[in-house]
Amino acid sequence: MALALVAVFVSADFSCTPPGTTVGSTGYRVPAGALVVSPSGSDAAAGSAGAPLRSLGAAVARASSGATIVLRKGSYHESVVIPPDKRLTVQGWPGEAVWLDGSIGVSGWVASGGRWRRDGWTVKFDNSPTYTRGAADSTAANWGFVNPAYPMAAHPDQVWIAGVPQRQVGALAQVVPGTFFHDEANNQLWLGSNPSAGVRASNLVRALMVRWSGSEVRGLGVRRYAPSVPDMGAVTIERPNVLVENVAVTDNATTGLHVGSGTTGGVVLRNVYAARNGMLGISATYADRLLMEKVVSENNNTEHFNKSPVSGGAKITRSRVVVVRDSMFRGNDGPGLWMDESDYDMTITGNEMRNNSGHGASLEISAKALFADNIVTNNGGFGVKINNTSNVSAWNNTFVGNDRSLNLVQDARRPTSATTAGRDPRQPFPDPTMTWLIGPAVFSNNVVASQRSGNCMVCVEDYTRQRSAAQIGVRANGDLYNRPNSSTPTNLVVWSRGASDPATYASLSTFKAATGQEAAGQQLTGTGLVDGDGQLLTALSTSAVPPLPASVAAAIGFPAGSRHVGAFPH
Repeated sequence: MALALVAVFVSADFSCTPPGTTVGSTGYRVPAGALVVSPSGSDAAAGSAGAPLRSLGAAVARASSGATIVLRKGSYHESVVIPPDKRLTVQGWPGEAVWLDGSIGVSGWVASGGRWRRDGWTVKFDNSPTYTRGAADSTAANWGFVNPAYPMAAHPDQVWIAGVPQRQVGALAQVVPGTFFHDEANNQLWLGSNPSAGVRASNLVRALMVRWSGSEVRGLGVRRYAPSVPDMGAVTIERPNVLVENVAVTDNATTGLHVGSGTTGGVVLRNVYAARNGMLGISATYADRLLMEKVVSENNNTEHFNKSPVSGGAKITRSRVVVVRDSMFRGNDGPGLWMDESDYDMTITGNEMRNNSGHGASLEISAKALFADNIVTNNGGFGVKINNTSNVSAWNNTFVGNDRSLNLVQDARRPTSATTAGRDPRQPFPDPTMTWLIGPAVFSNNVVASQRSGNCMVCVEDYTRQRSAAQIGVRANGDLYNRPNSSTPTNLVVWSRGASDPATYASLSTFKAATGQEAAGQQLTGTGLVDGDGQLLTALSTSAVPPLPASVAAAIGFPAGSRHVGAFPH
């Protein structure tokens, strides 16, 4: 098919330093009367710039509600609560790198039988593998947190030699170079590599617990804390209307940052960088009106927990009116972005989901979602999996190099009682907004290209064999299908027929003829249309594709009525 040269695609530029990555790059104003803290200060001092306090904890204790606490450069080895009677701002000094650090330097090593031993190590952490403290891991399919191949995943102990993380093993006999063992019975820490380059080990559980509305945390980093799974995260936001901005949360044992802001919500995560956390970069539950903007969550689940029930870049559950925009989820061992368990009214726009081992994005047992203007590339799972989620619109996304690109599926789960797992207990039962039935769904003006695997590019299936795609209410139009040849993947579309096996269509023409869908859809065969980053290498004719609806245009910031295929220039 000939292509008219009309418009050139430009992807969002995340190749430069991601937002929030460089701790010390912010320049927040220091207000008059701020309490100042410095590693060289004294907790008996006045707390001024000339006589700073020594610890954040002392500053919080001394501060009045509404105060600003400013941290000078350096490392603070503390676990601090913003209490439920003080609205505080905690920020870094302009241009200075500030870290809350949950680790300490460890010396006193003794060589022993080809290994190194540190006696008197009395630090002990809770190693509960689930969100219920003290409970055993589930043995039900897809509900076990710990992968048997990585049995130490839920143990929060962490050790670094010269900044390089060491892998924890469960017995002294397993200690080899690059590993460590914590012999709790004998209060010993064992290393398999020479500690002479310097050793650090985590000995604190959480960095910061925000327990008052209207507080702000900005311009600092959090690293090397050891929360167990039920501790929820190294940073926990426990009240509504909190701002977390220009904050890096890295190298923590399980989850980096957790939002659980209750029924009123309003938490903002802006320019947050979550990386190399043991299980999950960011999580949120009961976080109504959550805004995640310019967030980068990458290379999380370093402990290789099972992909399900929890892992990857970010997971948001039981939350209403959630916006995730202009963010990056990449290189996570698990899904990039996972919306699950009765989320309602999701706007997911302008993001990139790249190189995750699971799905790029997953919308599961939820309702009302706009998924638009996203670039979803080279993920191990599907581009986007829409599972038991109703009222979904997918507009102007670019899918390249994934398994199935757009996968819409119905399974047997339903909210059959007030206590059904995955229901939002704050909502009435039955909740008419949350049926866990797919449909209606709109797929329009997406680019689906260079699929790596999977037997279809757009796939609509009802595993319960109750509804056809037409009965579900699926509409597809203006999408561009690009594959290297006419048989890769085998089918262009798999289309539910309800009680019988789904129909399969090897070409767009047969799909159009049989269903009346994709009147303005295009099928292009051959390589060279889209590169591995999701950028169109050839401009496309867009005159026939559906115009951008006003509601979608308002969400992605482009004019209503625009005609474009794939993600817009970012």
